[in-house]
Amino acid sequence: MRDLTTGSITSHLLRLAAPIAIGMLFQTLYVLVDLYFVAQIGDAAIAGVATAGNVQFVVMALSQVLGVGAMALIAQAVGRKDRADANLVFNQSLLLAALFAVLTLLAGAALVGPYTRALSADEATRAAGATYLYWFLPGMALQFALIAMGSALRGTGLAKPGMIVQVLTVLLNALLAPILTAGWLTGRPYGVAGAALASSISVAVGVVLMAGYFVRMEKYVGFDRSLLRLHLPTWQRILRIGLPPGGEFVIMFLYLGLIYWLIRSFGAHAQAGFGVGSRVMQAIFLPAMAIAFAVAPMAGQNFGAGSLARVRATFRHAALLGSALMLVLTLFCQWKPEVLIHGFTADPEVIQVGAEFLRIIAWNFVAQGLIFSCAGMFQALGNTLPSLYASATRVVLTAVPALWLSSQPGFQLHQLWYLSVATVTLQALLCLWLLRRELQRRESGALVAAAA
Repeated sequence: MRDLTTGSITSHLLRLAAPIAIGMLFQTLYVLVDLYFVAQIGDAAIAGVATAGNVQFVVMALSQVLGVGAMALIAQAVGRKDRADANLVFNQSLLLAALFAVLTLLAGAALVGPYTRALSADEATRAAGATYLYWFLPGMALQFALIAMGSALRGTGLAKPGMIVQVLTVLLNALLAPILTAGWLTGRPYGVAGAALASSISVAVGVVLMAGYFVRMEKYVGFDRSLLRLHLPTWQRILRIGLPPGGEFVIMFLYLGLIYWLIRSFGAHAQAGFGVGSRVMQAIFLPAMAIAFAVAPMAGQNFGAGSLARVRATFRHAALLGSALMLVLTLFCQWKPEVLIHGFTADPEVIQVGAEFLRIIAWNFVAQGLIFSCAGMFQALGNTLPSLYASATRVVLTAVPALWLSSQPGFQLHQLWYLSVATVTLQALLCLWLLRRELQRRESGALVAAAA
């Protein structure tokens, strides 16, 4: 356990953010490694895997419910020096992880077919997407165990163990992907099924490694059979904080599904270009997301300790760091965005779509970094509803004009990208206003409590 309630705020943020960024980078590489080898099969395979990858937003939604709720409560407990509550939350999060894993397997098996039929541009794309999803379902189910353990460590101020496990599992995925996808060494290529199977095996190995760390190394929180019994009040606490961030990912899933549906008439190359471009964009967001992920335990421990001035200072430091990083990445995407796409495909039509997407969407990178930092603060404060409100507002402001634009003569892809830039900027402004109001409310409550 690392105490984040004293010492340099910037040093703590960077010490937390660095391993988080590395871990998130390698997590993103799960999809990018699969995408690289699948790209050798053709545009339909790329589009199918990209469309299938959107399903991960649903899994990520449940992961956020679990991970954000557990991390925030454990961080606050650490700030209060309440080890018993931290352990109760951790073990109850493991029960939730098991429940979410079962739900993922059952729902996935039932809905893969209808989902891929609804969003795919053609039959080849549908078949590729369905095959990938069926073989990756076990991996998606096992991710909940990783999230529960990783979130507990992050709440206690430790990010390095999770990063090491992420690196090892992605290296394993990179080793297995060419063997199972392209048939290297074996001469038996399994295509998109092999890519998904490589990821599922890697996630399973990651669960074993992380569990081993908790058994052998972790001292502050750990497995406790006496705490592995259903405790509804703790579930309610986790869900109260975790459900709004989970709702944000569901909203994003619906939003991306709408985009894929709107651009399907442009063909598989458009879906492939947007799919590659959006995955590259996710990788670009990693530095700002890592800082935001560091904000949550940092501000959470200080909030639990009652140090609201230090909570405010945490946001100021994070916002400045994140904005500076995102500005640099914005300028790079104005210069050579096609370089980032070319690594995954040589198809000029796919490259053109992906590069145009990145060049335009880059103008909202700074705003997106501020949104991430605000989200981390809301998690730390234990009230994540404002982030959900802001996300829902942005999606509504995007979806309604997008549907209208798609019905007009001369509809073009870049119109969607410019619309997104405008609505993300509005979302950032709304988040900043809501955070300011929340902090003022907390400070007023603290003053009243002190006076009493």
